[in-house]
Amino acid sequence: MELVLLGALWQLVIGLAIGIPVALLAGRWTTGLLYNVRAYDPLALIGATLALSLSALFAGLIPARRASSIEPMQALRTE
Repeated sequence: MELVLLGALWQLVIGLAIGIPVALLAGRWTTGLLYNVRAYDPLALIGATLALSLSALFAGLIPARRASSIEPMQALRTE
């Protein structure tokens, strides 16, 4: 179970490391295009980060629980 959750965590970290700077750059770009829009909204950025983290946790937890319920020898025999 830990192995599957660590894989999901690494994907989350990589996605956030790429996505947060891109979101900040997009915010700076839209400031020039839209009236009365701030380039940096910390509440929206934190909310989006938390929402993505929770969905990554559930997306990794469901297969992890399923994989941990199967006996390893039975899984090897079916392959």
